[in-house]
Amino acid sequence: MTQSHPVIKKAVIPAAGLGTRFLPATKATPKEMLPVVDKPAIQYVVEEAVSAGLDDVLMITGRNKRPLEDHFDRNYELESALIAKGDDDRLKKVQESSDLATMHYVRQGDPRGLGHAVLCAEPHVGREPFAVLLGDDLIDPRDPLLRDMVDLQARTGGTVVALMEVDPSSIHLYGCAAVEPTDDPAVVRVTGLVEKPDAADAPSNYAVIGRYVLNPAIFGILRETEPGRGGEIQLTDALQKLAADESVGGPVHGVVFRGRRYDTGDRGDYLRAIVRLACEREDLGPEFRTWLRRYVTEEM
Repeated sequence: MTQSHPVIKKAVIPAAGLGTRFLPATKATPKEMLPVVDKPAIQYVVEEAVSAGLDDVLMITGRNKRPLEDHFDRNYELESALIAKGDDDRLKKVQESSDLATMHYVRQGDPRGLGHAVLCAEPHVGREPFAVLLGDDLIDPRDPLLRDMVDLQARTGGTVVALMEVDPSSIHLYGCAAVEPTDDPAVVRVTGLVEKPDAADAPSNYAVIGRYVLNPAIFGILRETEPGRGGEIQLTDALQKLAADESVGGPVHGVVFRGRRYDTGDRGDYLRAIVRLACEREDLGPEFRTWLRRYVTEEM
């Protein structure tokens, strides 16, 4: 008999970071509002949650993050101006963000790490499983990673993390998972996790990327988790406790992602993400690709 697990309805997006790698642009503008072509990065993330069936979205914010709330709210003055001009195309784009999802916001008053940010979601989430999406990782909508993770959690319970194979020399930049194979080549059993290990100490080259489907047992563990690497409460440390003891909150599985991912947390990767997405746009791609080829071959 197949075990029934609660249906996931809620997504949590931590967005309280200072964005120091993008200073001075982020001095007064949240890094999540930096445009990727013509949409802020955070909108891609909310759209991904909605496409996976999660239209109840809680955003964990901090000081100077009010533009995030404004972006997903109605702007009646702007809409009225576009209506008066008969600019239906731009009106539709403006209204899309406010109609995407039911948005909620809570402030992380003390920036104590990702684990603490997730803990701030407990009053809203309650005792339900929920998804966490980090805004630095944009997943191409043609690759339904989050939907696959939600479906897996519905079958197995417990917790599901997104994993990506990386060059061993880069594993120190990520949380790293020790894994065991399953009957499905795209799914592994996670037996342990460590935050940003040295390459010599890493249990594998499976890096944790910014998508999680979490059992609510994570909240009790996070409350007891001491600050770890960087003096912050690390979500990876709490997940390690879940992986080590299945009786606490069920098994921990990993979905191995081999699709298209755009890293906007690094300045170089942010620029590459813009170029890749612009090249693939029907309205921008043909002309932009022609210019890009000419620039690379003739001007560099």
